[in-house]
Amino acid sequence: MIAIPTIELRRGHCPQPGQATADEGAAPLGSPLSVARLWAHAGFQRLQVIDADAESGQGSNAALVENIVRDGVIEVQVSGGVQSTDEIERLIDAGAVSVIVGIRGIDEPRWLASVAESFPGQIVLGTDVRERRVVTRGWVRSLPLDIFDLLDSLGGLPLGGVLLSAPALNEHRTGVDLALLEEVAESCDFPLLAAGGVSTMNDLRALEHRGVAAAVLGGTLYTGELDARAVAQEFGG
Repeated sequence: MIAIPTIELRRGHCPQPGQATADEGAAPLGSPLSVARLWAHAGFQRLQVIDADAESGQGSNAALVENIVRDGVIEVQVSGGVQSTDEIERLIDAGAVSVIVGIRGIDEPRWLASVAESFPGQIVLGTDVRERRVVTRGWVRSLPLDIFDLLDSLGGLPLGGVLLSAPALNEHRTGVDLALLEEVAESCDFPLLAAGGVSTMNDLRALEHRGVAAAVLGGTLYTGELDARAVAQEFGG
């Protein structure tokens, strides 16, 4: 299993974890490219770059995302509002190892099949899950679709993986639903990436033990709750 740090882009900056924007009082973490290089120098093999503005429909950091990808110091998977085949092609051509698609991939299975066939092994379907149900629209819209029914519908597609995000198990935003992830890993024909709830090295080891291919990490790396170098040493790839 590998651990994948995230960089979230808002208005051309990397805001501090927990900030909705980069101008809410605390200074940004630094230039996005310098933050990407820091994770590479810490020993991580792969980074997830999230265009939060594109994801929320409030803008785009497309040029900045491409700059990080083209830098080449670390493998990059891109997420956040990717809605078209042209966007995917541009990112892959720039050097992204994978592109995460979400809502459109779920709502339009024919489009998902088309881009998966065009870019085999490089498309990851991302979805939020609550109580085994697929959730979209920022945790507002819960579809009458069981996550395992969704996985069944993906059979045969040359996807690069499925990214499963789930809410934390308790009010402190910690805890991983290991039983669900183990069941999903066993049901998947492709790698399972998991996001959410990881706060300790033991959480990471438990995910690895249950067949998860990658753990996507956010705030706990930035705050030091997880020791970045220790994580990279054991799970950097």
